Amino acid sequence: MDTSMNKENKAVIYARVSTREQEETGYSLESQKKTLEEYALKNSLKIDKIFAVSESASGKKDRQVFHDMLSYINTKNISNIICEKTDRLTRNPKDAGTINDWINKNENNKVHFVKESFVADKNTKAHEGLVWNMKVSIAKFYTDNLSEEVKKGYDEKVRQGWLPRPAKMGYKTIGESGHRIHVPDKDVAPLIKKMFLLYASGLHSLDTLTEKMYKEGLRTKKGKKVYRTCISNYLSDTFYYGEFQWGGKIHQGKHKPLITKKLFDKVQEIKQGKKAPKYSKHTYLFKGTFKCGECKGIITWEKQRGHVYGHCNGYRPCTKKTWYKEEEIEVQMSTLFSKLKLENKRFAEWLKKSLKESNSNEMEQREITTDTLKKDINKIERRLSVLYEDRLDERISVEDYDTKANELQNQKEELLSYIKSHSDTLNKSKELGITLFELSQKAPELYMKAEPEEKRKLASLVFNVLDIDRGQIVYEYSEPFKILARAVEVSNSSKVAKDIDSSIQIFEPEKNGSIVSPFNSLKTISPVLLPDLDSNQD
Repeated sequence: MDTSMNKENKAVIYARVSTREQEETGYSLESQKKTLEEYALKNSLKIDKIFAVSESASGKKDRQVFHDMLSYINTKNISNIICEKTDRLTRNPKDAGTINDWINKNENNKVHFVKESFVADKNTKAHEGLVWNMKVSIAKFYTDNLSEEVKKGYDEKVRQGWLPRPAKMGYKTIGESGHRIHVPDKDVAPLIKKMFLLYASGLHSLDTLTEKMYKEGLRTKKGKKVYRTCISNYLSDTFYYGEFQWGGKIHQGKHKPLITKKLFDKVQEIKQGKKAPKYSKHTYLFKGTFKCGECKGIITWEKQRGHVYGHCNGYRPCTKKTWYKEEEIEVQMSTLFSKLKLENKRFAEWLKKSLKESNSNEMEQREITTDTLKKDINKIERRLSVLYEDRLDERISVEDYDTKANELQNQKEELLSYIKSHSDTLNKSKELGITLFELSQKAPELYMKAEPEEKRKLASLVFNVLDIDRGQIVYEYSEPFKILARAVEVSNSSKVAKDIDSSIQIFEPEKNGSIVSPFNSLKTISPVLLPDLDSNQD
């Protein structure tokens, strides 16, 4: 083609990289555009605009750019399209037909395929047109085959337990191309977990939860607010407890869950209205915390003349008509928490040592149990392998294989759930031990500085019974805190305090003591803390 006589001949460049791998292996859009610009300069074509598409073989963006390019050259009366080769411009007969129609509209219209050293125009010879059509067909085959291979890759990834999609909110993607997996994002994952816990508490609607999570710092990748619809979708996404949907089926994922299945199910019950909470305009400090001392009905709270008052909800027959001021009840609560504070530093150190030792023992027991369960799992996997070989050698029928394989797989999943349960139990034990120790050091301060929601959580953890009778709190500590309260009472007595401060180590944990939990350790090592037990009791 000779364009030397027309130096103002305008053209557009159409550059396209169809897969991420092409970009990552140095086959970038920039290098492609550079090649096409050099061709235009060499052939005296003036580049009017560059159209470029990245990472899409047949997606919406690809088609949109293609049609934008056609619209542009028709509007601007541009006669030249420069592209690298056939499969960079079109990969389906429909688009090829559109290009042919454009070429045949005007003798000056041309498509320059640089790498193929071919220029298509109205006067293209029959055999050249045949080659053009062949190239379009090959490009279409490539596209179809690529789609099929991508699907195979996705299916294999799913089979291995990984979701072949961009990372969900709360996760990030790591690893090299072809081996990329999703792991929790340390900055966002805690917010997702908190979102589930807040909704499961029954204290939030989707609207209030959306605002709460925005204040907590949950943002989109662009730093914007996560809206109500997205929050609702996240709360219904099985991915967060370890499963994901693909091809209309549920698959067990290998990614680390952010929540438990139990928490997820509780959230679904609330969302579906089975345990739908009743939302009120005000969330009061002691909402759902106390019961009436007479009828055991819930104490309800409301605001009157600038003060919050509590009273029996009246759903059961009850003679109590008294109303109680919230601030007066809170003073009493603070007093109850102060009964958990150990003043004696020596005793506090003993408690810390006891908790550490019990945690060490629990860790050791968990490791022993987990090792045993893992050995059982290995046995099952070996049996599955033998079963598989028996099926290949046709020693068993398809029906027998399916039955036995499903049975073994169910046993394996049950053992895996046991291992997870042990881990969850240990984590809860650790959390309780930390709370126990922190309250023993600064119970009143922790309670008074806590947010209302945290105060309610502390109250539910520390007390088994919380009633109000004639304006007074009737209470019973839960077992571990009952022991702690008794320990505080005993340790602050003059005799015990003197013994602790002396050289007699009567409160030091025994090196070979049988410590089962942070709470049993108090019973085992120091029976003085529980005078109601004697040597004749089990």
